Amino acid sequence: MNVDSVTLGVFVGLFVVFVLLGFLASRFRRGDLSSLNEWGLGGRRFGALLVWFLLGADLFTAYTFIAVPSGYLAKGSLYWFAVPYVGTSFGVALLTMPRLWTVSRNRGYVTASDFIKERMNSRSLAVAVALTGIVAELPYIALQIVGLEAVLTVLLLGLNLAASAKEITEIALIIAFVVLAAYTITSGLRGAVLTGVFKDVLILLTVVVVIVVVPLTTGGFAHAFQQASLLSPTVNKALNKASGAIPYLDIPNSKLAAAFLSLAIGSSLALYLYPHAINGALSSQDRDKLKLGTSLLPIYGIGLAIIVLFGILVYSVPGALDLVLHFHNGALTVPALIAYTMPDWFVGIAFLGIFVGGLVPAAIMAIAVANLFVRNVIGEFAKLKPKTETALAKIISTVFKFVALAFVFVVPATYAIQLQLLGGVLVTQTLPAVFLPLYTNKLEPKSALAGWGLGVLSGILMELYANKFGPLISSVYNTPLGPIYIALLALAINLLVTGVGSGIAYGAGWRPSDKVKNEELLSLR
Repeated sequence: MNVDSVTLGVFVGLFVVFVLLGFLASRFRRGDLSSLNEWGLGGRRFGALLVWFLLGADLFTAYTFIAVPSGYLAKGSLYWFAVPYVGTSFGVALLTMPRLWTVSRNRGYVTASDFIKERMNSRSLAVAVALTGIVAELPYIALQIVGLEAVLTVLLLGLNLAASAKEITEIALIIAFVVLAAYTITSGLRGAVLTGVFKDVLILLTVVVVIVVVPLTTGGFAHAFQQASLLSPTVNKALNKASGAIPYLDIPNSKLAAAFLSLAIGSSLALYLYPHAINGALSSQDRDKLKLGTSLLPIYGIGLAIIVLFGILVYSVPGALDLVLHFHNGALTVPALIAYTMPDWFVGIAFLGIFVGGLVPAAIMAIAVANLFVRNVIGEFAKLKPKTETALAKIISTVFKFVALAFVFVVPATYAIQLQLLGGVLVTQTLPAVFLPLYTNKLEPKSALAGWGLGVLSGILMELYANKFGPLISSVYNTPLGPIYIALLALAINLLVTGVGSGIAYGAGWRPSDKVKNEELLSLR
């Protein structure tokens, strides 16, 4: 393993640069950071390139570098669903985010719940959507923490500090999150943008170098796939046995097709319902820059496709594969692959890229949650002055990061991807309230609220039943068509209740509010 004091020195040195960028960002495009619009949305002054990096920071997270390759190693091609999911999610974004940005700029909205409250004329529905977004972000931030732990585990093993790994990891995580909280309070979304640029440069460098060097030095993809065909049954059963999961090799391929397709579709619908994705979109300087920045995001999708293949390349590196199996932890796949194939100095660069690849999204998510909690939960029951609102948001963003730590303990590390999928089950139930009103005002708010409630309840019950009320290792539910992503099943119930209820209400004489007119969604360029 090529991890030594040089690796540690590069890692720490780049982390110092990362921290300085986070704090200095408060001077970037200066604004009054006591205003929630400036602190939480960067004053809506980010151009196409910064929007691209900011939204990319939401995408290139521990989900990309840790969870997807880990799932691919443990359950095979099923987890290739992440590639089409990323490609189609940008289409969803282009259909929805420019409209939401337009009406938000017109009327001064900071969150999607601000829009729902006026468009649907329902405070209850706005609060329900806000709370759902807040809860859905918790497992997503926890996923970032799993990524941080994976990097630290391999780093400490290489430095022969395995005996004290648990204590050192806990201290390192606390220090990292304290630093993250400090620069988030100081710089707000500006800090996330600049550190996001730094993070993405490191990660893109890592992806390009690893995908070129490792195949050239280990016999190429032909050798890797050959080894995978020989060893995958053993690896698959070892990792799944440790987690209590069903090996994918025991599931007929015809059944996996339904799971693959539904996971891709459900995840693409969910991504731009997450508060952090909406928050990033609303920070754009104008509608056209948002469109351009979003249209460039498929470049990140290419990087994701490459990273998924790291779950195959690890088969051609015996030391890395042995390390993963020794700890029964698929989350170590990419850090182990890099540690056993790259020079010590480059390992430091790559590890820092993955490490801050968890910290930056965590900051963006915490800011988005704080905006929602202050504006659409507390703000609905207490009138807050603008400065008080921002000060409270800064505190909440800090608390939220540490609350998310609890979710790490409910999912086996190999199946960290389930943290993101669990959040998707919940946040997808806000689709009728967030996306559909961008195109129609014919949804009756009480019906939408009932649909949301039944969608969330059914989603939670199916998750519990699918996992036999134990650790979270699956987010699909067996149906006559095969395993289907629970988010889509719950959404079908949600849409049925919302649609039927709205039809009945319309027939009984209900008419929509005209507080936000349809033309306002497109009136500002």
